[in-house]
Amino acid sequence: MRKFHFLFAVILFSLNAITAQVVLPKLISDAMVLQRETELKIWGWAEPGEKVQINFLESVYTTTTKEDGKWQVLIPAQQAGGPYKMTITGKNSIELKDILIGEVWVCSGQSNMAYLLKKSAKLYQKDIDNSDNPYIRQFTVPKTYNFKGKQDKISNGQWKQANEKTVGDFSAVAYFFGRELYEAYKIPIGLIDSSVGGTPAEAWISSEGLKEYAHYSKEIEKLRSDSYVDSLLANNEKIQMNWNHKAFQQDLANAEGDLHWKQANYDDSSWESHKVPGSWVPELGYKQGIVWYRKQIDLKAFKENSKVNLRLGRISDADSVFVNGKFVGATTNKFEERNYWFDANLLKEGENTIAVKVMSYRFNGGFIKSTPMVLKVESQMVDLATEWNFKLGIQMKQLQRPLQLTRNPGGLFNAMIAPILNYKVRGVIWYQGEGNTMKSVEYRTLFPALIKDWRNQFKNPDLPFLFVQLANFQKPVHKPGPSSWAMLREAQLQTLKLSYTGMAVAIDIGEANDIHPKNKKDVGIRLALNAQKIAYGNSKIISAGPVYKSMKIEGNKIILSFDTQGADLKVRRGELLQEFAIAGENKKFEWAKAHIVGSTIVVYSENILKPIAVRYAWSHNPSKANLINHLGLPATPFRTDSW
Repeated sequence: MRKFHFLFAVILFSLNAITAQVVLPKLISDAMVLQRETELKIWGWAEPGEKVQINFLESVYTTTTKEDGKWQVLIPAQQAGGPYKMTITGKNSIELKDILIGEVWVCSGQSNMAYLLKKSAKLYQKDIDNSDNPYIRQFTVPKTYNFKGKQDKISNGQWKQANEKTVGDFSAVAYFFGRELYEAYKIPIGLIDSSVGGTPAEAWISSEGLKEYAHYSKEIEKLRSDSYVDSLLANNEKIQMNWNHKAFQQDLANAEGDLHWKQANYDDSSWESHKVPGSWVPELGYKQGIVWYRKQIDLKAFKENSKVNLRLGRISDADSVFVNGKFVGATTNKFEERNYWFDANLLKEGENTIAVKVMSYRFNGGFIKSTPMVLKVESQMVDLATEWNFKLGIQMKQLQRPLQLTRNPGGLFNAMIAPILNYKVRGVIWYQGEGNTMKSVEYRTLFPALIKDWRNQFKNPDLPFLFVQLANFQKPVHKPGPSSWAMLREAQLQTLKLSYTGMAVAIDIGEANDIHPKNKKDVGIRLALNAQKIAYGNSKIISAGPVYKSMKIEGNKIILSFDTQGADLKVRRGELLQEFAIAGENKKFEWAKAHIVGSTIVVYSENILKPIAVRYAWSHNPSKANLINHLGLPATPFRTDSW
């Protein structure tokens, strides 16, 4: 018993010793960038009643820890500069080194903001090689959620300087944005990347900000219950496991045992064939399930100790790959490039077989056109973008979208925004919207609600908020029609009614087959133009392309006027204007002719004598949209109607 009491006393003493230590939030650390020209808040935790002293820039600041263990110190506004040191002393002492004072931006949204620079390494290798700049730094907030309430701590993270070894893990958009600002002002730039792929706006709004949305408020109340969350997760796991189990058990490849279709000696001469990359829909129809692909390739002699690189582009949704019957890799994310490495001893001189098991859960299955499809061993490069044999293994019912708790209302705000609210920032850059395209009408109010909520939470009603309009995506359309993506772009455009907001148009840099376009440099540059104009007050900057302002009807023509910020209307590459559609009283749109006349655009069609409305770039992928200004900045999509 005495041993127990002694052990308990030791543990209690140790815990008290730990809680007596001054503890800092992860953001307050070595190499941090503090916001210039504004009062700064340095905060942390210590034992109640403990005195805390901060020494910074030849000044001393003191405070006493409150009963809840929290303390904070306010430091007067400072000019850009550094590096500096800061010492924080309580019962222990912490010295922070290499501190800079400059411009700090929160970089948030979904996967196109989370997209890492290294994913576009081939496109931006020179930028990566020349990225060494100790005055550009990023802090990455851990990706997590919390439904209980606002967190005050981040679990981990550190400030990293930009250089060729680290910058690949920077948000690509954030890096190019920060680099442009540094080039413009030559002051330190701090980037706080707080983004999560596949997330809707409501996940990033606080419970207070969602009060006007009863359906979200109701869901937030449910999510505060651990049992409710556990039941959601259990049900999700059960559905996924049952789907996978049935698919594996009933796959025809198993009929002859051990996934016989993967074997090199399997006779697939009776299978159908088609050229990849491409969807299996033309031959098999819109199906979910498993389809096997097989291809024979011939190789010349090679060294057995060589490394082999097999690249298959992107595959929807998941794949398992076998070479001469041996497993070489698998991927479950359809947005990830398939890039497999293996030893050459799996290959042989002469004929070899590649078998790919493709699983489609919800959408069209098959190979997606992206990077080249090749097999490389030593100097041999085999092109795989050719005919493959294929056969349906099993057709399944569409798998319901797997539960992602990062998509639920309020969770990301509580865990990834609330802990950084004390940190003073210049503004926010935001790349999101894909997660709300099915609720584009709601986004008209939800997105402004998010901006107002963040301004309220950061206690800055004029917080600059700059965002990216959705890029072009999916197959171009042959005739005008409705589009949920165009509707969401319109909601983003309408958000510019809020003060201190700016928008980077991206309909010219998307990719039909990839929701994550690799061109992130132009996005960063366009956001930086908005920052210079809106956050830094440079009125001479032209920050955006033409924005529709008004229309008038003259006979069979509609005359459009634009806000151009003083720039000239231009057509990209001097071509005819495209992606303009016009409608008469029957409200049916057809492609129109359009010409620039001075500072206006005249739109008409010989088939419509009494036009009443015009639309421009009104589709998921307006790939031919070519209205720009003389700086090459594209016009935003618009419509003159409200049908």
